[in-house]
Amino acid sequence: MIFSILKNSPFSNFTSFRNFAIMFPVNPILLLGLLVVSYLVLRFLYKSSALHIIKKWWRVIEDRCHVHQFYKVPQFNEHMQENQLYRKVSVYLNSLASGEDSDFANLFSGNKSNEINVVFDPDQTVIDTFLSARVRWTNEKGVSDGSRALVLKIRRNDKRRILRPYLQHIHTVFDEIEQRRKEVKLYINAETNPEKNGRWRSVPFSHPGTIDAVAMQADLKTKVKSDLESFLKSKQYYNRLGRVWKRSYLLYGPSGTGKSSFVAGMAKFLCYDVYDINLSNVVDDSDLKMLLLQTTNKSLIVIEDLDRYLAEKSTAVSLSGILNFMDGILSCCGEERVMVFTMNVKDQIDPSVLRPGRIDVHVHFPPCDFSAFKTLANSYLGLKEHKLFPQVEEIFQTGSSLSPAEIGEIMISNRTSPSRALKSVITALQTNAEHGRAPARVGQCLTASSSGREELGESGSFFSRENVHAMKDFRKLYGLLRLRSGRKSSMDLDSTEKENSRHEIS
Repeated sequence: MIFSILKNSPFSNFTSFRNFAIMFPVNPILLLGLLVVSYLVLRFLYKSSALHIIKKWWRVIEDRCHVHQFYKVPQFNEHMQENQLYRKVSVYLNSLASGEDSDFANLFSGNKSNEINVVFDPDQTVIDTFLSARVRWTNEKGVSDGSRALVLKIRRNDKRRILRPYLQHIHTVFDEIEQRRKEVKLYINAETNPEKNGRWRSVPFSHPGTIDAVAMQADLKTKVKSDLESFLKSKQYYNRLGRVWKRSYLLYGPSGTGKSSFVAGMAKFLCYDVYDINLSNVVDDSDLKMLLLQTTNKSLIVIEDLDRYLAEKSTAVSLSGILNFMDGILSCCGEERVMVFTMNVKDQIDPSVLRPGRIDVHVHFPPCDFSAFKTLANSYLGLKEHKLFPQVEEIFQTGSSLSPAEIGEIMISNRTSPSRALKSVITALQTNAEHGRAPARVGQCLTASSSGREELGESGSFFSRENVHAMKDFRKLYGLLRLRSGRKSSMDLDSTEKENSRHEIS
């Protein structure tokens, strides 16, 4: 029938169509106007709610063709206690990108001054996609008591496949969001009225330091950050080993080398609260145990200058109490904790304190070398290169050095003139060399405790720096010859370096 109509139509062949065009000519202006009007109509439909209505009705029709399962997440339980799952789902839904595309949503200011949170309006439906399956969440309000409930609508065919993984996904995303939003706090153990006010006082931890800002070798920073990231993701690994999910670090080196700043950077990197324990305010071993019990998971527990307390015995806590604090049975009463101990020197420390299990990772902070100096110059003065850098490097090769804190203070005082700052650093280094300060070992290491190897993390792979130290020893000796220092000073310096090398290897 259709073919017969087309056959009998005036456009059945080209000749007929041409005759029709001659008989009824089309005005080009009219045709252009028709095209413009058609474009405007289509654009209006696209910009207006017409397309949205079509999509909405299409989803309704599609949903009618499937059987669904419903799950309600009430805001409160039968005892009128807050349902934590309701809170987690709410935070998750408000984090979805679909919130910005929603027809209506509430805007609230966050904890930070520039933070704005998108919060879905009650009785609004949110559509989410997981493993190629679409689910719907509806925020309902109870008629009797006015309490809220989040209702999950999921296709019954998808329930067994995605329900449990989807809920686990919500938990994971919630933990990540809470970790980012968390305000890090610094806790210190109080000295007076512990029975009335408790042992810990907290203040917001607003230290601006980061791991990247500390003047140390870039590869060492990368290894420490990698070790921390590996720890954060190793809960199942530690559980499989039957070990407590915690890790301990020893930061050792002279004063002013950046140990405390590195602790602050670790706390900012992990987003962990910091518990700074002052052993002078600890009454006895039992009191130290109580302090440990009152710390929370996801915390960074710090004891600074541990070598001073052990050497001077300036605390009522015994060595046995400290050892039990580090890896005793009470240290197993929490998880996801990082313990950090700082020391100036570790040579005179009882080996039982430094053994693996009590100290997992050793990080050495020596006086500033040229690599660390360049980091400081970039941070404090904005210099990546300068004509005075070769002179500074030559002085460092002689073994003369200052702490990063000393060099940083010089740069801060002369920050308006980078050249003057570098000249001041050169003068200070030369003065240091003239006064015969013993040269410091250049190079930093991340070591496994009581081991001659250096640990990269949980993988158990190791590397050695002995060749690096030998090369630096040669460069120092070469710098000494160039400065024509006295024969005796050269021999003393060489013997000192050999002694340091023996300590490092051992």
